[in-house]
Parts: sequence; structure tokens; C-alpha cells
Amino acid sequence: MSEKKERLSIDGSFGEGGGSILRLSVGFSILFDQPIRLYNIRANRSKPGLRLQHLLGLKTLANLTDSDLSNCSVGTQEIKFKPNTKHLKEQIKVDIGTAASVGLLLQPIQIACLKFSEPSEITIDLNGGGTLGKWAPGLHYLNNVTYQIFRNSGYDIDLEIHKYGFYPKGGAITRCKIHPPQKNLKPIRLTDLGNINSIKGKIICSQNLSNANVAERIKSSAQKNISAELSINTNITYEYVNALSTGVGLSLWAESSTGAIISSGTIVGEKKISSEEVGKMASNRIINYIKNKIPVDNYLSDQLIPLMAYIQQSSRIKVLEITSHAKTNLELLKLFTDREYHIEKKENHATIEYEEINQ
Repeated sequence: MSEKKERLSIDGSFGEGGGSILRLSVGFSILFDQPIRLYNIRANRSKPGLRLQHLLGLKTLANLTDSDLSNCSVGTQEIKFKPNTKHLKEQIKVDIGTAASVGLLLQPIQIACLKFSEPSEITIDLNGGGTLGKWAPGLHYLNNVTYQIFRNSGYDIDLEIHKYGFYPKGGAITRCKIHPPQKNLKPIRLTDLGNINSIKGKIICSQNLSNANVAERIKSSAQKNISAELSINTNITYEYVNALSTGVGLSLWAESSTGAIISSGTIVGEKKISSEEVGKMASNRIINYIKNKIPVDNYLSDQLIPLMAYIQQSSRIKVLEITSHAKTNLELLKLFTDREYHIEKKENHATIEYEEINQ
């Protein structure tokens, strides 16, 4: 029997002080079997405390794991969470009544499920929410970049998109299948970009934008920009979809000879930005990473840090910069584990390394 741990108190306003501290803290609570009290939740935001999407994420994780969550509602600024690391449900359904990001809702769940080896498959059916949104990972990005790196390490997650959802109505229909690792994860070592033969991409537009050829114009702009800067082939596809709200979103990514997958991240179209500019924005991002020989994009870095801190062997990644989210992740993890990490900054990149755990 392990000793009972004292509840860890976490100031939710530290670092970048947003919803990510909440998501990560409850994920880490289960991963490291550590009860937590989180206070000052989103204290620096214009509407402090839990929003509906945060409340839903908390309750989903508590439901999936049968963990104890204190009474909370929209506006709550302090929660207590006591993890249950003995049980994980095989299947749950989640109703999202807003355009809350499906990708962000899954973030603490994907961290927590690292702790379990059974059941071998968890199915999460999500009704509602957004598949592509601002300041959040789009589901094509997760499937083709984040989760592909996870799979290479031995952690298998797959997303099925049955209906797309955009802000403000959402209305997506998705299914996530998580296969908890059955053996120790392979270390993540992405410090060399290597060779890239092709840049892939997926553009999603709501059906009502087809008459203006929005997707075609985004694709053409991205391809022209890439061909002007790099001698690399492109394979960018697009799809017009039925959705409750008007929306545009895309991701570009490229797999390299070293196993790295570099990406533009998720780019979302906006009313005041032309289709051509959207295509240029996405292509400029991936071009910049490739020219600087960076194997891990800024968003991916903070997705990989929790795995790196959990994997027993040493892991090391090379990034363009240490983002505020990455810094928050690293600092938050220090509260849960004694694991040492090192950052080395150079002129046009930085490396993050977690040392091997001594047995």
C-alpha cells in the first residue's frame, strides 16, 4: 500500500494563468496519484473562475475515473480533486452544449489515461463542441501530429470526426478511442529535423463558403508560397462540410526522415482576413520551422512535455522557442515530480530535456 499523500495546493493564477493550468493539474493529479486543491482559478481573466467548458472537462474526467471532485459550477474559483487511480470506465458519453474545443476537453484525459493499463480501449463519444477553433488544437492537427508522435512512443489515440463544429454553435459529433500503454513508452527524442519530401494539409470549410471558392483559394495561396520558398512537394486536400456555424480551419504538416512531424498548428479563418492571407499564414509558419531545421512546433512542445516527464528514459526535443504554455507546463510538473529538466537556449532554437529516472 502506498502512503496517503497530502493534498497539494496550486495557485491557478501562476504562469500564463488560464484554463490550461486547470486542465493540466487534474490530469497530473491522476497521473501522479496526487490529491490537489486548485485556487485562484483563472483569477486574471475578465471572467474569472470556471467557464462552462472547464466545468464540463472536470466532470468528464471525474466521471471517467470515478474520482472525487468538490462541488463546483460556472464561476467557481477553487476546487478539490481526489484522484482514483484504480478504475477507468470503458465508455462514456459527453454532451457539449457550446462550441467548446473538443481537443482541449481531451487534454487532461489523454494525460490521465497514461496511468492505466486496463481497460485496453476507452471510447469517448462527444456530442457537440468545436473541432476547429481559435487558441485550440484542431482535430486534424491532433490526429496527424500530436497523436502520431504519441503513437510512435507507444501511446495510441485516435479521433473520428463524424460532424464538424465551429464557433459559436459548435455541434460537432466525434469519437475518441484511447488505448492506454501496455508497456513502457519509448523516449521522445526529436532534435534533428532530417529530410522532408512532402508537405501535407487539410482545409475544412463550411458548405456555405463553397460559392466563394474559399478552400480552393487557401490551397492555391499556401502552395504558391511553399513553392516560392522551398523545393518540396505539397499534398493539400480540402473539404466543404455541413456545420451549424460558418467556419474555416486548416493545418499543414510534414513528416521527416527522423520521425519528426513539423506543422503550422491550427489556423482558423476570420472575417477580416482573406482566404489568400489564411493560406499564406499557415504556409509561412511551417516554412519558418523547416528553414530553421526545427523538429517540434510550438504547440506540440507543450503537448509532449507531460509525456517526457512521465517516460522513465531521458527525452529531448528541439524547439524554436520556449512558449509561455511550455514554461507553465514545466513549472507545474515540478510540483508533482522531482524529475529534473534542462533548457538550453541558442540563437534560433532551444532544447528541453528530461533526465533519465534512476531506478
